[in-house]
Amino acid sequence: MARVFLDSNVYFDITKRDKGKLEHLRSDLLFISPLSIHILFYSYKLKVPDHEVNEMQELFGIVPLTKSILDTALDGPTKDLEDNIQLHSAVEAECGLFLTADKKLLKMKFFGKARIISEIPPFNP
Repeated sequence: MARVFLDSNVYFDITKRDKGKLEHLRSDLLFISPLSIHILFYSYKLKVPDHEVNEMQELFGIVPLTKSILDTALDGPTKDLEDNIQLHSAVEAECGLFLTADKKLLKMKFFGKARIISEIPPFNP
């Protein structure tokens, strides 16, 4: 069972755009930043409460957005603060995989111990 951090774009897919992607991830431990939830509500102009989003939160570990994460995110590794918060949150959650559709992040290949990927490789016992 892998510890997988979901970048905001993947979280949006699972929550609002393509819920079928979630089935492929159910056997993994999934983590998100509370920042992703905020961006989802802002982007989709959702109103509180959104029962569908509320129910889905039970599926994810929420990595607290702490001063420590913010301080390290303000130093990099990219010029995009939101991306940096996501990356440092994955490190905080000790995730081995960082799932994203962001082409700039995919070029990094790794951040800390997390391999940056666009899809979960098939399980080979």
